[in-house]
Amino acid sequence: MRDPTPRAVQSTEAPDARHPRLDGYATPELVAAFVDDQTEAVSAVRAALPEIARAVDAALPRLQAGGRLIYVGAGTSGRLGVLDSVELGPTFDWPPERARALMAGGDPAMYVAVEGAEDDASQAAEDLHRLGPSEHDVVICLAASGTTPYVLGALQHARASGALTIGIANNPGAPLAAYAEIGITLATGPEVISGSTRLKAATAQKIALNTLSSALMVRLHKVFGNLMVDLRASNAKLIARAERLTALATGCTPERARETLSQCGWHVKTAIVAIERKVDVATAQRLLDGSGGDTWAALAAP
Repeated sequence: MRDPTPRAVQSTEAPDARHPRLDGYATPELVAAFVDDQTEAVSAVRAALPEIARAVDAALPRLQAGGRLIYVGAGTSGRLGVLDSVELGPTFDWPPERARALMAGGDPAMYVAVEGAEDDASQAAEDLHRLGPSEHDVVICLAASGTTPYVLGALQHARASGALTIGIANNPGAPLAAYAEIGITLATGPEVISGSTRLKAATAQKIALNTLSSALMVRLHKVFGNLMVDLRASNAKLIARAERLTALATGCTPERARETLSQCGWHVKTAIVAIERKVDVATAQRLLDGSGGDTWAALAAP
């Protein structure tokens, strides 16, 4: 017998009334439907700008005190958290031990769905407990539905530990955003393929994560002007990028940039200060250390 009690359908699960015959579209029309729908992800993130800015300001002092970014999610949301955590290293030389990610089902779930893992709230608490969260940490919990038990379990444990909790969900009124200290709702609405939140809901989460973590890195002096000067030059492409950035920041020749970078372990900020201040790399590093890594302050220091 059908249950007559009405239930609210989450907006991310509702059918998209604009595309009831998606499977009948010609290929150009089909592709356009997917691409055009992604623009709504940008609008959803833009509507959440005040909350994202509040998250940056709240997270900054925790990270300045030595805290970590800890991402928690399941399925697509979990994979996006992992992606954001691992990219902070090569982009901003952020220590891997200070960017951790927990995913329902563990590492195997990155590649193969682990059935039922997202429903285990107690496992999330255990996983997070092993990381030993403290009041200096920032725990970012992600779930398109905003109701995933694994993510909510981690949120509850994180709050009890004193960590800053940021909840990112795609459904208005979701428990995840309501229970987190800072809730970010990315209201993307129905998907072109009903319920497939790997589409614009995931795109909105990726934009929000890019924005949140990148803004934090700017505030932590990982950027000089708009140049990525704390990159980890771990391969030929990044070494060449370090050379270009140093030459661009100082106006020096590529040869001078390469010579100075080779003396300081390819650390762009150190090379910039050494060239601009006309000092050796050891002195440049001391100036940076004395300024808390702020390149502008190191250049202006007496």
